[in-house]
Amino acid sequence: MPITDEEKSKCRKIIHGHAAAAAAGNLVPVPMVGLATDTVTMTTMAMALASVFGGSITESVAKNMAINAIIATMKKQPVRIIAKEISKVVPVVGQLVAPSISVAMLEAAGWLLAEELAEERDKAQNKTEVLQDGHNFKYDSKFKTQIPE
Repeated sequence: MPITDEEKSKCRKIIHGHAAAAAAGNLVPVPMVGLATDTVTMTTMAMALASVFGGSITESVAKNMAINAIIATMKKQPVRIIAKEISKVVPVVGQLVAPSISVAMLEAAGWLLAEELAEERDKAQNKTEVLQDGHNFKYDSKFKTQIPE
């Protein structure tokens, strides 16, 4: 089942709100602060998006999702990421460029996450089993840490 109009509306609010927060964090003219801001913002965005699709994920799982999304984005668009961080050393220009790039990155990553979470929701609905702890997204089982006995 594709993303419904109601889910799309909720996702849009979550993604745009988090992208705006990331843009604000990227106004700081210090290289690498933007990546930290993007990671934190994507973590909270992943948790919020999971709730839209009837699931829940832990903060550590959301952080792994955020880091993987940022790494994937860096591999696809390395010039954009480098330009974002280097632009911060140029007064005024950097404060315009970095937030713009961050918004574009978070918007793209947010919609990719939403689509993936919707697919996982559909897979979980087709199965009668639910993973331990009531989580139904693959990330929880994939990234769950094992406690040694």
